[in-house]
Amino acid sequence: MKKQCSLLPIAALVIFAYASSLLAQENPSSQDPTGTEANADVGPSEQPIAFPHNIHAGDNQIDCQYCHFSAERSMRAGIPPVATCMGCHALVAGSQNPEEIALLRGYFERQEAIPWNRIYKVADHVQFPHMRHISAGVECANCHGNVQEIEIIQQVSQPLTMGWCVGCHIERGASRDCTVCHY
Repeated sequence: MKKQCSLLPIAALVIFAYASSLLAQENPSSQDPTGTEANADVGPSEQPIAFPHNIHAGDNQIDCQYCHFSAERSMRAGIPPVATCMGCHALVAGSQNPEEIALLRGYFERQEAIPWNRIYKVADHVQFPHMRHISAGVECANCHGNVQEIEIIQQVSQPLTMGWCVGCHIERGASRDCTVCHY
């Protein structure tokens, strides 16, 4: 009898999580998949600086983790401080987009962080630990697309739903324990 009672809270949690995910899928306004809450008046593809991923990650082959430095050891991938950008752009004028480099230098001189608009965001009741995915060998492109070919980053067609994530976990033989993502 005690075993059945101990399973009741777990069953309630699973039902709640499932119902929440269904509700979020039916009512997209209840979540912000673009993650533009930082600058709500600006669209997700509009950024304060038109950062060309195709030039940095593509042409110049800069590894994702050079800029997104905390991806291998943190929940979040991280956004580089302006000083990281200026490490190169103090010398590189950016011949293809000099006006964007001027904007970058302005942030650096004012000692201001660049107010990037968030592009990717999972639901609030979900945790996406970047470090676990990096250590498991999941390529950034699996979720973010081939950024080497994308000029101005925007969300690719991945739905970022529970079913999509669980499908990937099944395909890779990763844990499907609810507490891996919901804690």
